[in-house]
Formats: sequence, structure tokens, C-alpha cells
Amino acid sequence: MPFPRALIFDMDGTLVDNMSYHKQSWIDLFAFHQLDLDYATFDKKYHKGSLVEIMKRIFPEIENEKELFRIGSYKEVLYRDLYRPHIQPIEGLHAFLEKQQTKGYPMGIATMGNQDNIDFIFNALELAPFFHSTTGGHQIKKGKPHPEIFLKAAKKLQVAPKDCLVFEDTKSGITAALAAGMEVVGISTMFDEKSLLELGCIAAVNDYTNLNLIEQTLATN
Repeated sequence: MPFPRALIFDMDGTLVDNMSYHKQSWIDLFAFHQLDLDYATFDKKYHKGSLVEIMKRIFPEIENEKELFRIGSYKEVLYRDLYRPHIQPIEGLHAFLEKQQTKGYPMGIATMGNQDNIDFIFNALELAPFFHSTTGGHQIKKGKPHPEIFLKAAKKLQVAPKDCLVFEDTKSGITAALAAGMEVVGISTMFDEKSLLELGCIAAVNDYTNLNLIEQTLATN
């Protein structure tokens, strides 16, 4: 059976180069709540999993998950306000998606972003026609690096995990995809290409303009 049978994409840092805006929105959230927490410490000790999982670490005194989600959702409002004037796709994205669509690949999204963030990116960049389904962090219990989100995305596409090729940019995302039994192409918005290969990616690219390398990966793995 040819590989792959479906493509699954992370969103932040993979379809758009927006991670610096997420970083600033976290910093702004800490300031809003007057927390003595710098970003480096947060990224090392708190920043993994779903939004609720992260909020539980930051606010251990709050047990109500709906309240934790509400607090965390304000961070996403800050992010969207910051990124809205700058939003653009990673170079070559639309041409790449169009080409894969003509080949009949079902394509899905597996992002830790919530539905508002998915809608924000999809509406601004007119991405909805390319994707069969989306899976967001609000739809799972355990966030990346746990494989749940990729397994759920594959189920929506009705394709076995081993037959899915993932496009990812972060260590937690790559770890999650590999744990789901999927191969990964790394997008070098967070790590250089050498580091992405060391993390287990079968290929690594700066953007989607290097179609030859990506096509070769699709054809030979």
C-alpha cells in the first residue's frame, strides 16, 4: 500500500509562523494576573499539554476546569489581537495544499489551538476548502506530547495512523506524532533542519516551496 494515505498538519508554527506572538501573549497573561513567572521558566516547567493542563500548573488552587479554560482562553484573545495585523501563511503553503488536494490526499489539522484560533487562521487564509477535518486542543484530554490528538485526527480521516504523514514544528508535536505511529516532516520555524532530523523527522524543510524534497518524501517512504 503506498505511503502516505493522508496528511495531518499542526497549525501554529506549521501553517503560519506565529509562535513569537503566542510567546508574547503568555507574557501579557502573566502580567495581567500579576504572576512572578518569566517565559523561560514557564516554557520549561509549565508549557506542555492542553490549555487546561497548562492552566492547572499555573493556577493549582483552581479545580474547576471550565474556569481554567476561561482563564486560558483570555490568553488566546491576546494572541489573536497581537497576530491579526501580521497574519500570513508560511511561504508556498497554498500551492502545496492545492497540489496535494489534486492528488486526492485527505488532509486534517491536529493543533493544540482551540476552535476560535482554528477559525481565526482558517478564515484569514481561506484554508477550509483544503481540509477534511480539524482537531483542536479543546477536543482532547491529553495534549501533545501525548499522541491522543493525532490518533483522533487519523480516526476522523478514516485512515490508520501508520498511513498518515504529519507536518510539525515542535518537539512535543513531533514526539506526539511518532508516539501515534506516524512519520513526520519537520517545518523549521522553531528548530533548524538538523535538529528536526535528530528529533526523528524523515525530512525537514524551511517552508513549502521546496516541493521536490517533500514530493520525494511522499514518494519514497
